[in-house]
Amino acid sequence: MMVVALCNADESGKSCELRFGAYCLWRERHREVVKDSLVKKLKDRLFVARAYFPSIAKIPVQDKLSAELKQNIQDFERVLSESSVDSDLPSQIDKKLERMETAIAKAKSCPVECHNVEKKFRQLLDLTEDEANFHMKQSAFLHQLAVQTIPKSLHCLSMRLTVDYFRSPEDLKVPDEEKYSDPSLHHFVIFSKNVLASSVVINSTVSHAKESRNLVFHVLTDQENFYAIERWFSGKTYREATVQVLNIEKLELQDKENSLSLPNEFRVSFHIVDGQDTLKMRTQYLSTFSNSHFLLPEIFPNLEKIVVLDDDVVVRRDLTSLWDLNIGGKVNGAVQSCAVRLGQLRSFLGERILDQNSCAWMSGLNVIDLSRWRDLKLSETYQGLLQQLNRAEGSVESAMLGATLLTFQDQIYTLDSSWMLSGLGHDYGLEMSDVKRAAVLHYNGNMKPWLELGIPKYKDYWKRSLNWKEQIFSDCNISP
Repeated sequence: MMVVALCNADESGKSCELRFGAYCLWRERHREVVKDSLVKKLKDRLFVARAYFPSIAKIPVQDKLSAELKQNIQDFERVLSESSVDSDLPSQIDKKLERMETAIAKAKSCPVECHNVEKKFRQLLDLTEDEANFHMKQSAFLHQLAVQTIPKSLHCLSMRLTVDYFRSPEDLKVPDEEKYSDPSLHHFVIFSKNVLASSVVINSTVSHAKESRNLVFHVLTDQENFYAIERWFSGKTYREATVQVLNIEKLELQDKENSLSLPNEFRVSFHIVDGQDTLKMRTQYLSTFSNSHFLLPEIFPNLEKIVVLDDDVVVRRDLTSLWDLNIGGKVNGAVQSCAVRLGQLRSFLGERILDQNSCAWMSGLNVIDLSRWRDLKLSETYQGLLQQLNRAEGSVESAMLGATLLTFQDQIYTLDSSWMLSGLGHDYGLEMSDVKRAAVLHYNGNMKPWLELGIPKYKDYWKRSLNWKEQIFSDCNISP
């Protein structure tokens, strides 16, 4: 999923999280205590010796001390090039350290120009900061690569299922097609390219439902993943629920560009004033509808009400009561995130905001009145706003977030917060009591539960909804 930063702050106010996103959260949790204290001490002494050496070398009567410092610096550089941990240091390192300490003490007692030493210190510090920043960027890039790359085991699963689909087409289960468009049933829609993720959503929903025969799941995917997902669900039974897999690229829709786009994830940063009138940067994570969501009224012309589930959720309670919910003429029943208000995003939403204090809302679990959606022509409204904001902002990501929030800004019915808890894909600090009472757990953020980088204390809830006895899991080295 796409994660971008939208900020109304200047460059000087950028925090680590704004610059590098979820990597900073992951790094804080995995920061290791420096164990190799002797190596660190050697580096510190080398730093000091390098700062004094140029000034000492300019004093004619200190040729001997200058040579001594130079020799110690070279010795330390050689040792540190070969040793990165204390256990790798040579046996005579204590004597080398003692000689360096003595040379530094002599250098400090010499009458040198303080500003020259300070200048050298600053040069070395700048070089060190540049190097640290380079490694920070490199680590953030590798972290981003890790969370966006399909794990080898999941790629194996998808490839094997695709091969099985074409190898044994006669094994495919005959679908219960009349249920697909029956408006009297409970229809769930999932956009997904991930076999395991969509399976967890359906399995967890069905396993907590008191009655499953009225449940119909529509998994919307793309051409690349259709065959694997179709094969997976055709060979599985989810109690009495019905599962339909649709290739969105093959649907005959008015919009010719009906390629699949998953729910969008945004990292939104803005300035706030705290209780002490201090300007601080706040970063929040939002997940919203994508372009594909605005095709729903056309994809399901016979349905009046649906529940849309992101593929990074786990259902932990019966959702049946959502179908009896009266959303008061609104279009979208959603859990709101009042940590972000539309007025705080005014820099790119402009004057189109009807209520500055209106809260942002989250995808993940959404009750949608498709009839009302059609009546209000919200898909057309979205496309118009998207074009306007694209021209004004020049950023596709900003335009998509703005168009989505503005399209639904007066059409949100607020669901109680106990229906869904978001943040399990980026927030290490969620209260476990909140996690346990939530009906739906939403793993929005980079650290998805099917990745090695997933947050360990939340991953178990996701793993429980898979049957780990599947032979194909063993074949592809997929384990709990």
